[in-house]
Amino acid sequence: MDKAMAGIINVTGYAGIECARLLSSHPQVTLATVTGRSAAGHRLADVFPHLADSNLTIEEKLGEVDIVLVAMPHKESAREVLSLIEKGIKVVDLSADFRLKDETEYNEWYGVSHPAPQLLSQAVYGLTELYRNEIAGAQLVANPGCYPTGAILAMAPAVKQGLIKEYIVVDSKSGVSGAGRSLNIKTHYAEANEDTTAYALEGHRHLPEIIQELGLLQPDKKMRITFVPHLVPMTRGILSTCYAPLAGKITAQELKQIYSDFYSEEPFVKVTDTPPHTKHTRGSNLCLIHPTVDGRTGMMVVISCIDNLIKGAAGQAVQNMNLMLGLPETAGLEAVSVYP
Repeated sequence: MDKAMAGIINVTGYAGIECARLLSSHPQVTLATVTGRSAAGHRLADVFPHLADSNLTIEEKLGEVDIVLVAMPHKESAREVLSLIEKGIKVVDLSADFRLKDETEYNEWYGVSHPAPQLLSQAVYGLTELYRNEIAGAQLVANPGCYPTGAILAMAPAVKQGLIKEYIVVDSKSGVSGAGRSLNIKTHYAEANEDTTAYALEGHRHLPEIIQELGLLQPDKKMRITFVPHLVPMTRGILSTCYAPLAGKITAQELKQIYSDFYSEEPFVKVTDTPPHTKHTRGSNLCLIHPTVDGRTGMMVVISCIDNLIKGAAGQAVQNMNLMLGLPETAGLEAVSVYP
């Protein structure tokens, strides 16, 4: 069987180059073409020596493809996506442009008018654990944000089962690669090293995404969610600690069983006996989840860990791509985590 031909738009960002790394060894897909305005005309292997075996040149425009992974920033991405959709090409969009279903909410949180609102209803939210069947038949998939991936997977079983009484608090800590590859004083080594800080306390752009998706699991119940992200001095990884008061009595063992049953068929979500570390997921497409109960307060506590550049971006994009092409979901994603 001929291999499918894939392309990447904006290969020079962290998410884009991770897509290239994963596709470089994919057994059933060929990475045929990549673009990147800042490095157009250069060999991919020269710009990123860890891909020394690649013969590709970074172009200004894509060649012929069956599917495209678009790794552009929000607003810029939508225009690229619209052009591809009009040509009948399948697209996984790694930006935020098609994650929110409400155009008004997108305009409010991102501060711009949506460039292609007509595609919002067509886009499928690309969290495979919740939308596997819809993704398989989609032309456009909106790859989830990194923080929402960890938070939604951490809370989905409890929300779906109606275990939560009033509200959810999500405390997330991310490595600096989540801020992207562009120069920024906040991620400058001397600023970020030996420092931890909370940010976006007035509301992070990923919050409406978390509210939207958890709310769809319990449509009759309004989701009250507080989300506080933190920047920590490491390159990769997101650790989310989620808290919620329980609606009734449940033991830690019973809660763990609910989570284990919910994710029993999922290749990339593992329920752990002990709290996971970010290093346990480094370089892999895994999401590790540890649910427990604070018996003194009746609070549920759920910890999740992902690699923000893999399950939180490129790995999830390849997982979605596999489904859209009718390939085994795990193809190209079975490498174990790098440790330590």
